[in-house]
Amino acid sequence: MKLVLDEEQRQLQESVRSFLRAASPLSKAREGHDPRVHARLNGELGLSGLIVPEEYGGAGAGLAELAVVLEETGAALLPGPFLATAFAAIALSATPDKELLSGIADGRLAATLGLPAGDEITCAGTTAHGTLPQVLSGMEADVLVTPAAGDGGPVVIAVELTAPGVTRTALDTLDLTRGQARVALDGAPCKVLGPRADGVLERVCVALAAEQLGVMRAALDAIVAYAKIRVAFGRYIGSYQGVKHKLADMHGKLEQAESIVRYAAWAADEAPAELPEAAALAQAYVGRACFEVARDHLLLHGGIGYTWEHDAHLFYKRAKADEVLLGPPRIHRARLAELLEL
Repeated sequence: MKLVLDEEQRQLQESVRSFLRAASPLSKAREGHDPRVHARLNGELGLSGLIVPEEYGGAGAGLAELAVVLEETGAALLPGPFLATAFAAIALSATPDKELLSGIADGRLAATLGLPAGDEITCAGTTAHGTLPQVLSGMEADVLVTPAAGDGGPVVIAVELTAPGVTRTALDTLDLTRGQARVALDGAPCKVLGPRADGVLERVCVALAAEQLGVMRAALDAIVAYAKIRVAFGRYIGSYQGVKHKLADMHGKLEQAESIVRYAAWAADEAPAELPEAAALAQAYVGRACFEVARDHLLLHGGIGYTWEHDAHLFYKRAKADEVLLGPPRIHRARLAELLEL
């Protein structure tokens, strides 16, 4: 088991952190998706192709490396379809398609992954029908990759989101930095990529947990810095016992979350048999812990944390949106209990 980043992963972490600090600082998050930043993210760092196999033009890295990147994009509250494209790349790695993977690897395509709860999407021949009520970055993505009920059983299909028969409707979402859309398919042309593969949802859970870890870390760093400069009743607020204890609790949650994410990413790459439990644990614990840290970080800022101009509410909203993106924590707790035969 590997819970500590190696030298190459630390260098990757620093490169992504430096890039985002310059190209997408937190002050730009509320402006929404900037296609120029997304293009640079791929053109200069090649991040969308990080886990794409080398034969399709990607870097062929593992989920551990993707987790390092997502932690940094989460800390920066990066807007746009990067996380959605990472989800799609994970699905496509299990059901490869040369055209789509090559397009993602060279930055030509932004993709997203549909996560139907049942058989909302059906595929008859080369046409798809059905509705996905919430698709992450559905307005920015070029291609939708989604499981579907095919003629011969469960399959994975790809649909161009600008094709005839596709209707996209932007949703009003809690997270102002990253949108979602309702996608309706009414005879939309689709490409059947292959049978539905196992393990995709588990890897997606780990990827999301990595972003949540970054949100937690940035929120905690922000409130610790504030506690060192904010004076109340003639003392820095960080000197008050109540504040110190709360910050210590938040730090404890962060440390546990980091261990869980590192373990889950390692399992995805090196020990697939351990992945189902690790992924369920990641979402059962990290999702809730991320929200609690973001919530307490907002509360400890006091009145200023509630103002529209302050960034605290952006972390709070990203944390809540991520917590329920793959279903509420109780679903993952139930899945973990089932796997452990509890």
